[in-house]
Amino acid sequence: MTAEKRSLKNKRVGVLMGGLSEERAISLKTGKAVLGALLQKGYDAVAIDAGRDVARRIRRRGVQTVFIALHGRFGEDGCIQGALEIMGIPYTGSGVMASALAMDKIFSKKMFLFHGVSTPVFADISDVRRMPALKLPVIVKPVSQGSAIGVSIVRKKAQIRAAVGKAAAFNGGVLVEEFIKGRELTVSILNGACLPVIEICPKDGFYDYNAKYTKGLTEFIVPARLKKGVEKAVLKEALGAYNALGCAGAARVDVMLSEDDRAYVLEVNTVPGLTELSLFPKAAAAAGMDYPALIVKMLEGAATGKH
Repeated sequence: MTAEKRSLKNKRVGVLMGGLSEERAISLKTGKAVLGALLQKGYDAVAIDAGRDVARRIRRRGVQTVFIALHGRFGEDGCIQGALEIMGIPYTGSGVMASALAMDKIFSKKMFLFHGVSTPVFADISDVRRMPALKLPVIVKPVSQGSAIGVSIVRKKAQIRAAVGKAAAFNGGVLVEEFIKGRELTVSILNGACLPVIEICPKDGFYDYNAKYTKGLTEFIVPARLKKGVEKAVLKEALGAYNALGCAGAARVDVMLSEDDRAYVLEVNTVPGLTELSLFPKAAAAAGMDYPALIVKMLEGAATGKH
């Protein structure tokens, strides 16, 4: 065991879970799984439900290092990262800026374009009357939500108003995005290194909230069956997106592969799910890393002063 690992085992680790976002239920599942793995590995780990008094709870429990298992607003968008920076407590994952950029789908896509990363044509709208002249079908989604919450596939003009209203209900902007017909892929990245690509095959054709979190509704192919050249292109785009935002630690990049084998980055998730059905652990397993080893590797990257 290295000196760094011994040092972490002598520190109390707070696993931040739950939180205040629409993804609270999934965060609790992620957090409990992470906590179990750390306890199994002999770490002094405690669960912290991240409410508005989270700083007080962290201090009261004597937490010295934080494993962020929060999804959505306040946990994945730079807010908790900023609080931990102020408190001087090392934390896992990306820093304040990278987290905020990744959470905002509009700003992240602008960063992708600036850095030459391919992404579907898109527009930011707040009023259905300003609907861009994109060819149907299109994807309509909230700017700052995860887990496919509030997302719609619009195939007819008559569906647009309802889809925009559904996305706008989450108190943020609305993203309208070109629909890319093809294969849905995801690339897990750990400390700047890509894990095996996963192909996502939802049985009803749409990887929505239910398909993500209901066992048996989606088939996962790990590693994805890709030609060498195509796989190389997918990994290049995914890593380009990770670096464009300044990510650190673990992140998952969602990619659409068109019918002519062009890779388009959709978004970057800076706090990937770590439940039994989540994609990041599947990719790690395909690379020969079991779940507890993955969690420890993520914890070892805890730090302050990130982008």
